[in-house]
Amino acid sequence: MKKLILKYISLLLIACLCTQLSNARHIIGGDISYVCNGDGTYTFTMKIYRDCSTDNGPNPGADFDNPAVVSVFEEIGTNRYDLIISQVGGTSIANQSNITADDNPCLIIPPNVCVEAGFYEFTIPLPQSPNSYFISYQRCCRNNTINNIVNPQSSGATYTMELTPEAQALCNNSPEFNNFPPIIICANEPLSFDHSASDPDPVGNQVVYRFCAPLLGGGLGGSPQAPSGSRFACDGVTPTPACRPPYQEVRFLAPTFSASNPMDGDPQITIDPNTGVISGTPTILGQFVVGVCVEEYNNGELISVMRRDFQFNVANCEPVVDARISFDEQIGEKSFVINSCGNSTVEFENLSVQERNINEFFWRFDINGVEEIFEEWSPTITFPDTGLYAGVLVLNPGLQCGDTANIFVRVFPPAVADFEFSYDTCVAGPVSFTSLSYSEAGVLTEHEWSFFGGEASNEINPDYLFPAPGSNPVSLTVTNEFGCQDTETKIIDWLPAPPIIVIEPSIFDGCSPQDVFFNNLSFPIDSTYDIVWDLGDGTISNDISPRHVYEEEGVYDVSVTITSPIGCSISDAWDNWITVRPSPFADFTFSPDMPNNFEPEVNFFDASIDAASWEWNFDGDGVAFVQNPVFAFPDTGLQVVQLIVTHESGCKDTIVKLIDVEPQVRYFLPNAFSPNFDSVNDVFRGAGVFDGMTNFRMSIWNRWGELVFEASDPAMAWNGRKLNTGEMSPVGVYNVIVQYINPRGNLINLQGVATLIR
Repeated sequence: MKKLILKYISLLLIACLCTQLSNARHIIGGDISYVCNGDGTYTFTMKIYRDCSTDNGPNPGADFDNPAVVSVFEEIGTNRYDLIISQVGGTSIANQSNITADDNPCLIIPPNVCVEAGFYEFTIPLPQSPNSYFISYQRCCRNNTINNIVNPQSSGATYTMELTPEAQALCNNSPEFNNFPPIIICANEPLSFDHSASDPDPVGNQVVYRFCAPLLGGGLGGSPQAPSGSRFACDGVTPTPACRPPYQEVRFLAPTFSASNPMDGDPQITIDPNTGVISGTPTILGQFVVGVCVEEYNNGELISVMRRDFQFNVANCEPVVDARISFDEQIGEKSFVINSCGNSTVEFENLSVQERNINEFFWRFDINGVEEIFEEWSPTITFPDTGLYAGVLVLNPGLQCGDTANIFVRVFPPAVADFEFSYDTCVAGPVSFTSLSYSEAGVLTEHEWSFFGGEASNEINPDYLFPAPGSNPVSLTVTNEFGCQDTETKIIDWLPAPPIIVIEPSIFDGCSPQDVFFNNLSFPIDSTYDIVWDLGDGTISNDISPRHVYEEEGVYDVSVTITSPIGCSISDAWDNWITVRPSPFADFTFSPDMPNNFEPEVNFFDASIDAASWEWNFDGDGVAFVQNPVFAFPDTGLQVVQLIVTHESGCKDTIVKLIDVEPQVRYFLPNAFSPNFDSVNDVFRGAGVFDGMTNFRMSIWNRWGELVFEASDPAMAWNGRKLNTGEMSPVGVYNVIVQYINPRGNLINLQGVATLIR
């Protein structure tokens, strides 16, 4: 490792640039440049920018490092770097001064924004090497309110300069930025900032500018926010020494922001690669980290890259006084054009702001060589003839915060729009339009026709077929070469009869009763037309497209007559157009009326009229093609029975009926039993079919009203003992009560007797 001696010369000054968005002190930018002294030493100048702080509270932010520590690395291979110097000394800050954020006293900018600049200078002997030297400084942290990068509150910065072998061989001096970056950029106002750098070695050298990603360095390690780790480690607040290259770039919040589009805008913020001018119109308020790289070439070979990153603050700015008027064209920042076509009297609208700051104003126009003054806020001025008239609107004349708008009034001869039209009033076809428009000066350059539904044409004499009849407005707007326009609108009563009648019936051949929709596709027609239909069965309709049910079989003629509102008529007739064939009438009866699960067989009896064939469908469980079928339903409940009958003509009719197959329970009580253990009639229980029975309860009582047996299952039996476990009950008659709910949900109550014998 080469041993170098570092001589720290001086820490220069701090400048405070006032316009602050927050009171906390944070790193907001920096850069490093160098000068080759010619004696084997280089003088490096490091500029570090931070927020000013007027807050001496518990968290005022960090001061500038004093001493500042830079590290020098030598590149000895791919991603391999030797640390040459680990730290350097410094002296106290010489002084601190405040510089206004904008030297325009007539611009209202957000208050309390302040930036300080710390200048450090180091002279370091560096022997010429075939390798690059890297001079690096790292510091945390950036403002947590930055809008365009990820985790700004824990993202520090690396400021570094590469001294390449080519630059060493040439004893090259790096470029030096000419201007301090603007602290405040006004939102929605065009930006043009000269971010160029001067090259002290202009012969054979060329500089190219581009946006690039700022570099990360340092973090919150060792700070109160993240107490673990050392503040001097790579993730520390002040890494000492700086960590080795290469360095990571900040992560932009994609897709809105990127290294090449750090602020967005309309137009987008860009940097001119040749001049270094940053231009565009910012539209998003906030704080944005921007990186600018200056690439220095010697005879086409890249010899150095100087980086600066800086925090740009975009805020709403207001002018103290701004001369504005309502205008037709703007030909400069403060030059406006008003066009008047065919009218020499012009009403001016004064939109100047801030009105409370305007103490004096006047309008001045040169009218035929004579200057005339007007003192109304928004005057009305009559000019003597057509021509060009120049004037000004002056606000606060003679004061520093005044403003002037240059005004040019062009009084043009008018353009006059007019047209005529022609068409066959009875036969539907296009309308021919002929422009009669003219211009009193210059030629007409544009014809814009507006027709029905927003359709348009730029032809001088167009033909147009209206998509619907009626009284339709048509407008013609003409423009002459001076931009003067005029519009003429006329109502065209286009009410011809259709050239042909086009009817599309929904069906031509069907079964009675037949529903036919006659879709009238004739054009043009609407509800204002008199339409008379003869549908062939004595029915007359005046609908545009009637719907009609033919009840009787037969062959029918159809005719229609269409008459326009101005009396133009057209008729057509169609003989034997609609054929209606005879249809059967489907019906049936059945027996029994109430089948059940014990008697599921049902007899069906055809009651149809004019049926030639039959098709039965029994709820999907069976089909039959005989006239009077018999069917046993396999299940209970509502059964859908469908009968389709067919006439000899092929027409069909369908009927559907519901048959309820009732689910039934059969339950019977015996009247005696003999519990003598002879295996014959030893117990008392009900008998029958219990499927579908619910909530069963049987109770048996002796003649003294005492309960001797109870069951909730119809299969349970009484064995003669009290509650089936006590003493044997005496011979006698016992009352039996049974309740249950049948499959249809009905409560069934039964009473009987149980005679106990021996």
